[in-house]
Amino acid sequence: MDRPIRVTVWNEFIHERRDESVRAIYPRGMHAVIGDALVRELGERVTVRHATLDMPEHGLTDEVLEATDVLTWWGHWAHQDVSDEIVAKVVDRVRRGMGLVVLHSAHFSKVFRTLMGTSCRLRWRGGEDRELVWTVNPAHPIARDVPVPIVIPEQEMYGEFFDIPAPDELVFVSSFSGGEVFRSGCCFYRGHGKIFYFSPGDQEYPVYHHPAVGRVLANGVEWTAPAAGVLGSEYAPELCETGWYDEEIAKQGAAQAEALAAEAKAGVR
Repeated sequence: MDRPIRVTVWNEFIHERRDESVRAIYPRGMHAVIGDALVRELGERVTVRHATLDMPEHGLTDEVLEATDVLTWWGHWAHQDVSDEIVAKVVDRVRRGMGLVVLHSAHFSKVFRTLMGTSCRLRWRGGEDRELVWTVNPAHPIARDVPVPIVIPEQEMYGEFFDIPAPDELVFVSSFSGGEVFRSGCCFYRGHGKIFYFSPGDQEYPVYHHPAVGRVLANGVEWTAPAAGVLGSEYAPELCETGWYDEEIAKQGAAQAEALAAEAKAGVR
């Protein structure tokens, strides 16, 4: 991509206003800390805007979505309050190539459940727990420069079974002090779009201040960002009449012959 990745960081922004314990950790909102982490890690390779539930159209107008390469999504308390119309637009945009980074309890968001086609339910336990995030695919771009393991001293427990389709690529698994394990870094492809789900990030703990978590988020944004020319119309069935293949091969052959002739004339060969 020959320009900065345009990221929209979406957040319910409810807990930070309602709960003093959360406001003490994220006085400007979790979206502000996530956005700061992306700018810190990616610098001029990214531009960030914020959108929250209480904005008109949840901050996700047609203009905003069409100007977004990657959308990050944090939700928990108000999944049901997200407009079905906005959900449909986000899902369509992902299928047309927009990247989506789904965070923590947004596994149960309408957007993620629609794209997964499953309940996305899981086991959980509130209260302080230690989470170790283990890299299981060190060659994956999202694992670049990520310590092994990431140690998160305080976090909510998420455990298996996690009712999602088998990830197209699994990058991280987490373990907890109770013996539970969880697929905490999962990659999916939908249409032209890429999705990364990353589970650490309960609102009661300063997880998004963790530098290694910021590195994962930045890597996730870069990985889900569409390649040049990808973002556009959703792939649709195309009627192929008999003989289309021969016509296409002839067209490509003529183009190649023309290119070779031009090179010969220019003295390249």
